[in-house]
Amino acid sequence: MADPSPFPSARLDAIYRDEGRRAFATLVRLLGDFDRAEEALHDAFRTALEAWPRDGVPGNPAAWLVAVGQRRAVDAHRRTKRWSSLDDVDAAGDAAAIEPVAAAEVVRAEPDEVADDPLRLIFACCHPGLGEGARVALTLREVCGLSTEQIARAFVLPAPTLAQRIVRAKAKIRTAGIPFEVPAGTALPERLPSVLRVVYLVFNEGYSKSHGVDLMAPDLADEAVRLLRSLAALLPEPEVLGLLALLLLQRSRTAARVDAAGDLVPLEEQDRGRWDLADLAEGLALVERALRSGRAGSYSVQAAIAAVHAEAATAAGTDWRQIAALYDVLLRLEPQPVIALNRAVAIAMAGDLPLGIRLVEALLAESLGEYHLAHAALADLCRRGGDPARAWASYQRALERTQQEPERRFLRRRLRELDGEPPSRP
Repeated sequence: MADPSPFPSARLDAIYRDEGRRAFATLVRLLGDFDRAEEALHDAFRTALEAWPRDGVPGNPAAWLVAVGQRRAVDAHRRTKRWSSLDDVDAAGDAAAIEPVAAAEVVRAEPDEVADDPLRLIFACCHPGLGEGARVALTLREVCGLSTEQIARAFVLPAPTLAQRIVRAKAKIRTAGIPFEVPAGTALPERLPSVLRVVYLVFNEGYSKSHGVDLMAPDLADEAVRLLRSLAALLPEPEVLGLLALLLLQRSRTAARVDAAGDLVPLEEQDRGRWDLADLAEGLALVERALRSGRAGSYSVQAAIAAVHAEAATAAGTDWRQIAALYDVLLRLEPQPVIALNRAVAIAMAGDLPLGIRLVEALLAESLGEYHLAHAALADLCRRGGDPARAWASYQRALERTQQEPERRFLRRRLRELDGEPPSRP
């Protein structure tokens, strides 16, 4: 039933943000093409802009958009006689004759193993015919709606390079005839690593935005958790459970990560009484379940690290030795510079500050020179070690390399705490 209340223009923007990508995923499944689905969705929103102020917003906006978008695509097919991919849709019934509000008649359930269209589309994008980087980039752009710039920052790549990667991936799907379908049997777990990486990157962008005036985009983080819950129901592998545990444990801190002014509150200064107890309890239980399996991987180890933080009653009570040992394990599983950076910080916090500083300096020289969090980590360790000159210089380098406003304010605060001027250098 339509909503009889007056139609505010801002509501269309909210529906586009909240329902648009889900409708797009269903249209891709129905139409078999990214560009056609995008055009159909735009047509549907143009129709909504005319119809909803007059008739009210339907009870299920996403289904309405899918029905209208599919109808417009079928109409265009009949006019041009060029879209063979729509023949099956047309054969299923006279879609053009279906009224937009009768969306449930158009969006039919299918016997795929994945019942969630965004999740189904993620699996389709993670086809082995595409390279690993292309799979993740394409999924983040087309399924999750992240901008090219956001994805480029997640990959630490120039935006034009990332854009070309996405264009090439879409071209390969077209030329190779890669189907938009869920793999069956053993092929489903084979695509799992790419799918997990996509969901994790989506969560990270929601948990700590790469740029902008806000620290977080909670809706994006919640969508990643929702997708992962669907995946865990389908495929309860230890790494799926481990990643879900990690996301829940991180999400549990959401309310404590910013103050009333929207400023960043670092972990050691957070009010742990504001952490979400339900997310904590579920996350801790999932960590234990994943580790007991004997097949825990990198996500489960990261979740175990988050669990150590979660179980500490205070920041001072954190078992940094255990965290450093877990990072030793994680670095063997995933020999990545950012993991090595976190390990170095854990070593410093566990008691060997000079070694931690040397390790961070080496990483900055080798591979992380443009990574703002590496400079911020060195600054913090130097501040703790009583070296304000080096701390000031490193905070300044971090500030020059971040585009997220809450992080910039935090770094400026640290600089002011060091008297606002660079101390004389040794």
